[in-house]
This record gives sequence, structure tokens and C-alpha cells, in this order.
Amino acid sequence: MSDLSADLAALRIDRSVPKKRSGRALLFVLAVGGLGAVGYFAILPSIEARIFKAEVAVTEIARVSPVQGAIDLTATGYVVAGRVAKVNGNVAGRILRVHVVEGQMVKAGDVLFQVDVADQRASAATLASRATAARARVTAQQAQVADLQRQYEREKALADQGASLKSQSDDLGGRIKLAAETAKATLAEALAAEADARALSSTLRHGTISAPLDGVVVGRAPQVGDVVSLTALTPLFEIVDLSSLVIEADVPEARLSLAKPGAPAEVVLDSLPDRRLRGEVKEITPRVNRSKATVVVKVKLIDTVSPLLPDMAARVSFLSKAIDEESLKQKPKAIVPASAIVERSGQKVVFVVENGKVQLRPIKVGPPFQDGFELVEGPPAGTRVVKTPQASLTDGKAVKEIAEK
Repeated sequence: MSDLSADLAALRIDRSVPKKRSGRALLFVLAVGGLGAVGYFAILPSIEARIFKAEVAVTEIARVSPVQGAIDLTATGYVVAGRVAKVNGNVAGRILRVHVVEGQMVKAGDVLFQVDVADQRASAATLASRATAARARVTAQQAQVADLQRQYEREKALADQGASLKSQSDDLGGRIKLAAETAKATLAEALAAEADARALSSTLRHGTISAPLDGVVVGRAPQVGDVVSLTALTPLFEIVDLSSLVIEADVPEARLSLAKPGAPAEVVLDSLPDRRLRGEVKEITPRVNRSKATVVVKVKLIDTVSPLLPDMAARVSFLSKAIDEESLKQKPKAIVPASAIVERSGQKVVFVVENGKVQLRPIKVGPPFQDGFELVEGPPAGTRVVKTPQASLTDGKAVKEIAEK
């Protein structure tokens, strides 16, 4: 019985916990709770922003012309030169001298560069010497023919008198024919050598390359020591006639009737977005791009602008009436859609979409214009912004763009 009591006593749980250990446990629980709160309020939103992206529709801040009411059609295009000269060498060789640099204005006839034609000059001299030698052989052979002819006549006369064998005169007749044919062949050789010499000599003039038209040098100008190859597929550089620059715009085939030859137009270059230029439809190319269903319309500029270079991007607006001088002085307006404007902390803002995230940008707006407001201060035209931002949208939040329904 005493052994059983001892065993039961050994199984009894000691519930007397020191107060000091209980305090440590309470501190541990509080620390874990604090870390949890930090994770919930600081880390969890960041993780949630990366995993769960807000879906947003996107619009943009538009650039609107002061003559918006007169615009029938707007198209995009590029500056293209109507007259371009592709410059290459006319004779192979190393470049000896260069007289132009990239961007230099030249006049027709100005010397651009010179090619070393020493090898061609030596070849021409060799051909000329060969022709002279052939001519000398022809003279000698013709003299031989004349001498044989005299011998033949003398032997023939003796043979007719019976004083000489007829075979001797016949032999001389054969030798005359052979010598005459040899002289003809040598003369043909001399004429061919002379023709080759003249042709090669004429190419020596091509060692000096001159400008075929007035314009500006476009592309890297050749350097002294560069090799000119007649088999090269690309030119050394180009000369562009800046007076022939036009804007080629792709106009939808279905709206081609709105771009008539002689019709007024407004041109805005991407490089000068605040400068409006007057233009006029010059030509409608007689070809349709089947894949895009567009036609290229050429627009010439009435106003001058600098710099105006080939391949500059431009926006062309075809107008129902020409732009007057007063209207031309007005700058294009930036219009922010009303649906993109919200208030945060009592201030009007928009959410700019960049690299998959939104950035809150404060703005100042002016009078209303169509479906938006004139932007007095804020992001530039062309900036993509969220349309109808949700109340939960915050600065720096990751977003996913969706198409409008």
C-alpha cells in the first residue's frame, strides 16, 4: 500500500509556478503581438500591393489645338525629303581629301571629296604605251607588206617572161596576204588599247566627287583613308535638299475625302510641341497601303521652322478653314479629362500611370473644355492617367490596366 501511495505522489503535477516565469511569458506574448501588428500595418500592405493589383482604366492628358473646331481629321506622319542625293564614289580607291563634314550646307558643284586614282592613272599610261607599241608594229608590218608587194610584182613580171619560176611569185603572193592580215590584227589590237586607255582616262575625272544639288550633308562624312568600293550597297552619305521637305501622313482610306489637295492644315512637330505651323496639302500619293488601309498624303509647310530634319515625327490636322494670324499665336492647350480628376486632402489630383504603378500628382485646372478642363499646372500632355480612380487608390500602388467596357 505504501508503494502505491508513493507512485501516485510521483505522478502529481506541481502547479506552483514562480511569478517571475509568468512575467516573462507575458512579455513574450506582448512582443509577438507587437511584431504581428507591425507586419499587419507595415509589411502586409506592401505584400498585398504586389500580389493584389488594382484594376484601372487609363486615359491621357490630351494636347488640343485652339482651332479644334475647324479640324476635320488628324493623322500622324514623318518629315520626308522630296529630293535626296545618295553620294558614293564613281571609282574605287582610297579617299585622299575630304572637303565636307556632317551637317554642312553645300551648293551644287561643290567638291565633296577626292579619291586617289594613282593606280588608274598608271593603268591608263600602260594601256597608252601598249597602244603606241601596237601602232609601231602596224607601221612595220605595213612596210613589210609594201616590200613584199614590190617583190611579188618583180617576180611575176619575170615569170611572165619565162625568166623566173611562177612558184616564186605565188609564194610571195601568199606572204603578202599573211603580212596584210597580221597588220590588220595588230591595228585592231592598237585600236582596242587606245579605247581602253581613253575609257580609263575618263574615269580619272571621277576621282573628284562634286555635289549634285544644293542641300545639307546627312550622315557621317567619309574620312581620309576610307576605301571607296563600287560594290557597296549603301551610299557613303546623303545630301538632302531641305527646301523639298514635306510631311507624309498616313490617312485612313475611308476618310481620304477630308484631305483634299490645296486644303489647309496644321502641323505640330513632336520636337516642338508648343509650336503650331501652317501647312497645305501638296499631293495625295496614288497608292493604297493594303495592310493598313491608308494613303500617304504629302503636306508642305507654309511657315518656316528650324531645325526641320528628315524623319522627325509630326501630327497633321486637316482643317476646314485656314488658320489666321491671331489664332496662330495661341499655343496648344493641355486638356485633362474630367473623369481623371479626384480630390485628396482638399486638392485636385490625378494618378499618373508609370511602370505598373500609380503616382499621385497635384494639378491646377482652368476653364472647362469639352469633356475635361484646361490644365494650368501639372503633368505634360501625353501623360497617361487613371480614369475614374477608386477611393482606395493610393500613391505608389501597383495597378493592372484594363480595357474600358
